[in-house]
Amino acid sequence: MKKNRFAIILTIVLVAIAVLLIWNNRYLSSIRGDSADFMVWDTASITKVYLADRRDHETLLERNANGSGWTLNQDYKAHPKKIDQLFYTLYKVRVRMPVSKASHDNVIAQMASSSTKVEVYQIVPRINLFNKIKLFPHEKRTKVFYVGESTMDNIGTFMLREGADQAYIVYIPGFQGYISTRFTADPDDWRDHTIFHENLANIQSASVEFGDDPTRSFRIDNTGHHQYQLTRLADNQVLPMDTLKVINFLSAFSDVRFESLINSITPQQRRDSIYNSPFLHRITLVNKEGKEVSMKTYPKRQQTLNIIPEEERAIDVDRMYAFVNDDRDFVLVQYYIFDKLINDVNYYVAGNPIQYEIDYYQVLK
Repeated sequence: MKKNRFAIILTIVLVAIAVLLIWNNRYLSSIRGDSADFMVWDTASITKVYLADRRDHETLLERNANGSGWTLNQDYKAHPKKIDQLFYTLYKVRVRMPVSKASHDNVIAQMASSSTKVEVYQIVPRINLFNKIKLFPHEKRTKVFYVGESTMDNIGTFMLREGADQAYIVYIPGFQGYISTRFTADPDDWRDHTIFHENLANIQSASVEFGDDPTRSFRIDNTGHHQYQLTRLADNQVLPMDTLKVINFLSAFSDVRFESLINSITPQQRRDSIYNSPFLHRITLVNKEGKEVSMKTYPKRQQTLNIIPEEERAIDVDRMYAFVNDDRDFVLVQYYIFDKLINDVNYYVAGNPIQYEIDYYQVLK
């Protein structure tokens, strides 16, 4: 009798588990979706996204374990706005229509040569009861699809789920344009542009060196609570300083970014030539934990349509070249951003008048 009762109980338990597994598979299939489902409902559960294209570009975006942003290829910080745009696209993307039979083969052939593969990984439960009780969470690859080029009217994008026979035209409701550029596999497109990002209270020292005239170079040290010291580097002389100007200078390091990364579009020989030429400025920031961030800027010649040797072109007054991230990256920076960081030592000496800039609108007024 006891054996029969045990067998009945065991059967009930096994049936219950089978029901849960069947229901759970339906739940997971709703996450994976069918051949026309490219949307990710729960973007907060995404742990990583892998992108690869036919030009040997590969990008791996991974959420940091502490939730403080994303990393790119386990080496760089990913651009937060780019990540937000990607997640918005994954959440909002909708299917407009299947690709017509007449053009389907051509679209598939085109995607075979120029598409981007996208893999999405999420934390999902092995068992989910009515979306209320979620048990045994684990990381799972939930979406794999290919992103092709835009449609002829430039308001749709071709997409194909891995293993599916039917391609679709997708779009974002209310958005006029194509979304293929949001799935770029080029790592440079995902790089965060931050050079300096340090709060005033955490700065130990900041220095600016002028390659053309070392007598203009200086360093500012934090010597105590809200106390600073100005030193001219040419002779290590401590100078009386204008405290307001010094605080404004140090505060500017809270958010300094480059305009664009130009590693991939500048030949190595050209980069080496610029790197070995005299620099304009070397800016170095050290925080209270001892972390040092340094960069060097170089003059940039104006772009011109005429066939004029670069050395004969006028100096660009809007942009400079720069090497950042331990000289690994070659970038463009704007004077508009850096003007507040590249005043010389005399500007900070006490008694010198503050120089006010007169912009275009003030002149008009």
